[in-house]
Amino acid sequence: MPIRPPSLDDRRFDDLVAELVARIPAHTPEWTNPRAGDPGRTLIELFAWLGDALLYRANLIPERQRLAFLRLLGQPLRAARPARGLVTLALKESETIAAHTLLPGASFTGPLPFEARHEITVLPVTLGAFYKRPTSAAEIEPGLEEALATLQGQGHGMKLYVAAPLFNGGAPAPESFDGFAAPADRCVWLGLFAPKAKGEPQAATNQKVLAALDAAADGNRPLLNVGFVPALPPAEALPPAEALPLTQGAARGAVPHVWEISVNTTNQTVDESHAWVPEYVALEEITDTTRGLTQPGVVRLALPLSKILHAPTSDVRADTHAGVGDRPPRLDDADQAARLIAWIRLRPKPGPAPAPPTATQFTSGRPTTSPTAPGASGEVEHLYLSWLGLNALEVEQLTTRANVIVGESDGTADQEFSLAATSVEPETLQLTVEGDDETRAWQRVDDLAALDRDPQSARDARVFELDAEAGTVKFGDGVRGRIPPAGRRIVVTQMRAGGGAAGNVPAATLKKVSARNAGNIDVGAKFEIGQPLALSGGADAENLRDAERRIPAAFRHRERAVTAEDYRTLALETPGVFVGRVEVLPLFKPQQRMENLPGIVTVMALPDAPLGPAPNPRADRPFLEAVHAWLDARRPLGTELYVIGCEYVPVSVSVAISLRDGAEPTVTEQAVKAALRRALWPLPGGGFDGNGWKLAHEISNRELAVEVARVTGVAEVAGLNLFTVDSASGKWRAHEHATDGREQDLALAKWQLPELRAVTVTFGESAPVTLTAPNPYADDHSVAVPVVPKLC
Repeated sequence: MPIRPPSLDDRRFDDLVAELVARIPAHTPEWTNPRAGDPGRTLIELFAWLGDALLYRANLIPERQRLAFLRLLGQPLRAARPARGLVTLALKESETIAAHTLLPGASFTGPLPFEARHEITVLPVTLGAFYKRPTSAAEIEPGLEEALATLQGQGHGMKLYVAAPLFNGGAPAPESFDGFAAPADRCVWLGLFAPKAKGEPQAATNQKVLAALDAAADGNRPLLNVGFVPALPPAEALPPAEALPLTQGAARGAVPHVWEISVNTTNQTVDESHAWVPEYVALEEITDTTRGLTQPGVVRLALPLSKILHAPTSDVRADTHAGVGDRPPRLDDADQAARLIAWIRLRPKPGPAPAPPTATQFTSGRPTTSPTAPGASGEVEHLYLSWLGLNALEVEQLTTRANVIVGESDGTADQEFSLAATSVEPETLQLTVEGDDETRAWQRVDDLAALDRDPQSARDARVFELDAEAGTVKFGDGVRGRIPPAGRRIVVTQMRAGGGAAGNVPAATLKKVSARNAGNIDVGAKFEIGQPLALSGGADAENLRDAERRIPAAFRHRERAVTAEDYRTLALETPGVFVGRVEVLPLFKPQQRMENLPGIVTVMALPDAPLGPAPNPRADRPFLEAVHAWLDARRPLGTELYVIGCEYVPVSVSVAISLRDGAEPTVTEQAVKAALRRALWPLPGGGFDGNGWKLAHEISNRELAVEVARVTGVAEVAGLNLFTVDSASGKWRAHEHATDGREQDLALAKWQLPELRAVTVTFGESAPVTLTAPNPYADDHSVAVPVVPKLC
């Protein structure tokens, strides 16, 4: 976003030409026709062009002064944040079966450049995700359960299931799926499948895949990248009032889990007379960017050698116990079962486990263990899944540059060089000075003035200071940091830069990949790209005006949360999330709804969202975690900090109005609905004062009626009724005094905000006392019932 500083002189080329032409009669009255193309007119335009260039340079002075002032304050502009997400790589059907190890830095083609930070070994297998879906009574034929019990030699306690697929076509699940609670065996099964055979038996193709896995091991073990995206439901604002205090600590506890693969080490020969005994080997997690399956990322699993991998049969004629008990799901598709290489299962880890990742209370203090943790008392763990995929890779909207010469030192103090890129990632920037022990990279420091107090150490330090947003580096003055020797070139050996909101592209946007293997050969044409989910997290760089707005607050709180305004300001500045509203509730403990408790601060935070119909914006777990982590590092030591969302109270409204002469009914009705929605909106832009609905402010039908009366086209408000949800029946009911037209006041607690669910607008003398209008064409003496028609 370009910076628009105030102009010292706002005249431009056309203004200067017009002013000079207007002066002609006063200074040279004999020049009566200053037309275009006249030599004198050409001189005027040349002078105006030169003057316009000078004014442009002069108008840069305020901008430079403001930027210099921000730097002096130690408050540079904040750099853009890159969008991030997951992609999958699959070997094209036309390619030879082989495993490919790709180096870090693979680039992906889209509207903007994207890169992968880590390497990947693309194995020639595809994924089929399944779970054992328990059957309902209606799906079971009479006598089937008894027959299966006799066949399997089982008594009571069988769990009948069907093998249900997950993530069809690689697409994410439309709804949150609980991988540990929904299946009959509490496991998610990932089938590793070989490609379809081309001109040879399927068994031969399967052997080629196994050989490719061994080749990828390179003397160790083959590595498989599994992409994981959790599906955390919207967090409840507050736990029940009688609930025990939740486990303290800001970070979510990792989901206890085990990855296992089906193997055969005890009975190498499996035939009709010697069925496979269920046997699994736990897989080691080499890297895990999901932080224990709590955030999107990639888990890199080390597979065993192919000679012990085993794919149990799904043919009940070969094994009557296929799919029974601890065995993988039975596949009824014979072609699919023939391509199976092995099964990977994801199951809960036995033993005590922390609370499921759906709680919304985050407190500071020493971690403790909840007495009601799942696993400790037989409670079911939860794994909320949105997507799983093989050969997955994390990508970011960043571009890597290497071995870039950014300038030559002149030997003076405080030299500054431009990196020819903006929004530079500080963590990966590597810089050296040519000829000055190039094997030693110079180190980045936050502030050159804050170097070691030892004069000798500070003078000899090979350090520089980075302005990430502007893309500039600054060297020392010989007292605080070494000066690069004169004539030496400054070389950036590695730099990653980019970011912005434009990187938040929808799913299936990235189409091509350029990636190199260990032999430095581009093999990107061998792969098909899958992008199951949209990329997110990108944000534009801070502009000068926004930076100046936060300067007064920065001087007040000094990165320390002491007053309520400090907490509010700091929470709004939380990096990585977009905070729409923050309210501070001092002395309030949310679990027990207790007030006037010293040493406790509760911060209510809501994500930013545009004004619109229900549902209102809700704070999910990652959002609250980010705000808590940001505030927790800045709170006083003795303060107990809670970060919560709000509790929404559903409300509906019916209103009766009369129209002004000439008013359009449909337009007026929509305007009334928009006015009520804006009045009850929780974020800035809503409410009666434009700051969102005020906390603990009761909802009054009189106040809402006044808001409706201000709508253009409304002549009179005949009545307005409030409706709330009955806690016993769950149905809408008119709030008190709706039938007799008296005043209605709905009180809200300090942690509650309204959520407008529905608005009914009528044109008449009284507002409806029910939300459902009767069907005028319905018959009061009969009920419509659907039937199945007979086939001809």
